[in-house]
Amino acid sequence: MRNEIIWLMLILINFSLITLVYKFFGKLGLYIWIPISVILANLQVVVTLELFGIYATLGNIIYGTGYLATDVLSEKYGKKAADKGVMIGFFSLISFTLLMWICTNFTLIDNAEHFKSMFGVMPRICVASLISYLISNKHDTWAYEVWKKKIPKYLWLRNNFSTIISQLIDTTLFTLIAFYKVLPLEVMGEIFISTFILKFVIALCDTPFIYLIKKIDKE
Repeated sequence: MRNEIIWLMLILINFSLITLVYKFFGKLGLYIWIPISVILANLQVVVTLELFGIYATLGNIIYGTGYLATDVLSEKYGKKAADKGVMIGFFSLISFTLLMWICTNFTLIDNAEHFKSMFGVMPRICVASLISYLISNKHDTWAYEVWKKKIPKYLWLRNNFSTIISQLIDTTLFTLIAFYKVLPLEVMGEIFISTFILKFVIALCDTPFIYLIKKIDKE
């Protein structure tokens, strides 16, 4: 149960940090947090571990905080502010991928193979990551605005509806683009199911934090 305990602690720490960054820096803090979450998710995703009897990658938690950030932006500042956050994240993902790929072309003295295996661009994975991020996050900001108008009294519903469906879109697009005709269909199915289950849990866990952040008075 060691991994599971650390994983649950990591959820608490991640969502607590995004709450603190909003408390201290307001909207700017969320715009800072989004690229942090995107870049760290792409670093952590290369690490695999076993959680609750299934295999998973490590980046799902920090990636999920990006959805909370855009939901807070939508809730407190409107869709335009949330869309700006998405595009900041998209630009940071492109920049990170490009710059680290260039760095892998240096002739290195130490740890060259480890560095290149971690940061070398796999074109199909790169494309999958960019497309799934942009489409799923744009859907999230759109869906949040729709649900905000339809169910203005139920913050937890619009937060979860928009995030969970967006996570489903993200997982579906990434799995199909990255692994179709590369892995057997049954393996793709296992990756999809295990990844979405964990993302679903993470999406539910952010609900108390959006209520907490909404109570913080900022500009």
